[in-house]
Amino acid sequence: MELNPERTAVIAVHCQGDIVSGDGAFAPFFHDQVVSRNVISKIGNLLDSARESGMTVIYTRVAFKPDFSDLNANSPLLKVVEQAGCLKEGTGLAEIVPELAPGGEDVVITHQRVGGFVLELTAILEGRGIDTVVFAGVATNASVESSARVATDAGYRVIIAEDACSAATPEAHKASIESLGLLAEISTTAEIVGASAPQTV
Repeated sequence: MELNPERTAVIAVHCQGDIVSGDGAFAPFFHDQVVSRNVISKIGNLLDSARESGMTVIYTRVAFKPDFSDLNANSPLLKVVEQAGCLKEGTGLAEIVPELAPGGEDVVITHQRVGGFVLELTAILEGRGIDTVVFAGVATNASVESSARVATDAGYRVIIAEDACSAATPEAHKASIESLGLLAEISTTAEIVGASAPQTV
């Protein structure tokens, strides 16, 4: 694998307390696999490597107004948000988890849909001349896959850090990765870190 740091962004998808933490609203769905796959640590290593190599680090987070006036619950996943009263802007569990706290040069995109490949994100990528995006996060078969599909259709080279993603079950994760294999490069954090490390002469 070859990566040009100046033209690559690593995108951490929905690494928020309500989604990945044990006390989050979505813990019954996702926390077991987040822990068993050691996803948070792997994402952290990936982001640290990206920063060191000069890649752009971007976080997508989903959050809504406290009164949910900007929530269009048109899918079962978003209906859970409404029913649980979670992912409210200004609450601690709507923020990126402390272990993966954004750095000063990182970009945080807040949106209100399942997928995070929104116009604000596209504008940042275009403005920085980025043509390659690496996705990691939760859940593989929802927000990660949705974002990756839009990115592929928009013409970007898309890479999935497979071991830095998880879903509600191993089976759901595996099925999503198999589907994404037709659209994106399926890789590991070790391979991506290796490709982004400074080359010695």
